[in-house]
Amino acid sequence: MGLLEELGTLGVNIEEGTKRLMGNAALYEKMMGTFNKMMAESEVRAEDFDCEDCTPLIEKTHAIKGASGNLSITPVYEAYTEMVALLRKGEPAKAKEVFENVLPVQTEIIDCIKKYKGQ
Repeated sequence: MGLLEELGTLGVNIEEGTKRLMGNAALYEKMMGTFNKMMAESEVRAEDFDCEDCTPLIEKTHAIKGASGNLSITPVYEAYTEMVALLRKGEPAKAKEVFENVLPVQTEIIDCIKKYKGQ
């Protein structure tokens, strides 16, 4: 099983993601490596949700939402979409719950990419 097949088992919509890149699976795999680098640089942690001014967290979660949406990393995209909405409504505790629920699959996806991309 290769990277794309394994990501597919984790809920990533490979067909949709590669379609966005004109069917270029090699470019899609490369973009997955870029996604992992961005996730490391913009890492969201549970303690980030204990914020009075959540603007920096909103910016991070919004960036991850966009990147995961562009690559059709569906579980991450859907969770971060919900987190952004909750944070904008001033509900960081609820956003933290969503984060904690998606974290296991997010970690699996990141680890899968690392395994194949050597990061």
